Amino acid sequence: MFAPPERLKAEVFTRIPERFRFHSRESEWARTQLHGAAAPVFLEGPSFDRDGNLWVVDIPWGRIFRIDPQGGVELAAEYDGEPNGLKFHPDGRAFIADYRHGIMVLDPRTGRVEPHLERARLERFKGCNDLFFASNGDLYFTDQGQTGLNDPSGRLFRLRPSGQLDVVLQGIPSPNGLVLNLDETAIYLAATRDNAIWRVPLMADGTATKVGVYIQMSGGGGPDGIALDEQGGLAVCHVGFGAVWLFSPRGEPLYRIDSPEGIYTTNCAYGGSDGRTLYMLESRSGCVFTTRVPVAGRPMHSHVVR
Repeated sequence: MFAPPERLKAEVFTRIPERFRFHSRESEWARTQLHGAAAPVFLEGPSFDRDGNLWVVDIPWGRIFRIDPQGGVELAAEYDGEPNGLKFHPDGRAFIADYRHGIMVLDPRTGRVEPHLERARLERFKGCNDLFFASNGDLYFTDQGQTGLNDPSGRLFRLRPSGQLDVVLQGIPSPNGLVLNLDETAIYLAATRDNAIWRVPLMADGTATKVGVYIQMSGGGGPDGIALDEQGGLAVCHVGFGAVWLFSPRGEPLYRIDSPEGIYTTNCAYGGSDGRTLYMLESRSGCVFTTRVPVAGRPMHSHVVR
């Protein structure tokens, strides 16, 4: 159907130092998610602050690391939770999709993490996974839990600045990473266990209509984190495959980036002074790797000058 994607070479930028790895501790999260395999560290949720620092979460141990532009790693916060996704708000706070607690908020200055939204209509979430801010301040987030093709009951929520919470879409087999398209008329949603990126068109009232498959993938465990470039193309992290794919705005596979460390390629974020360096995570090794890409990333809501 398409020409073979061009391969882009990646290199290791940094990795979590040995002093931050738990080799002898067991994690309830790892027993379920990794079928009992060891998890000295498991990174996700990369997001840049305005100073160019890269923040990542460590799910099983409730930790958040700050990585400076030279690759130095610092433990910025630690709390009793399972942080899965992280995005910055224009006011400088970091919002966290926490698998155990819901939506949390981090004050980067103090390292304090506090609840923001723990329940929907008095019911606990299945397990929040990732989140994304619209330009009007609406916060979209996925509620994944243990859903899959056997239990397609995952949900996509929108939390308005007013506090109103809406269910945008339900019946999803493992909703994961998400981004809005350039004009914010649709959401690109990683339905991991469907091994596909869904396109979720949004009506004026924020509800969804005519949801369909935008990119059908194969192999691995499915798409995980995704990021948007300034032309409307997607970077898609293929967990279990060990690669990150770059797609054109029409959904054509243009480039393939293989991980130099392992196959748990979970999340990515555009960074660098010109936005053309893609930072990618190999979660189980605790490694951050990078490559230069042809098209810059779309600036996040927290970085748009107003």
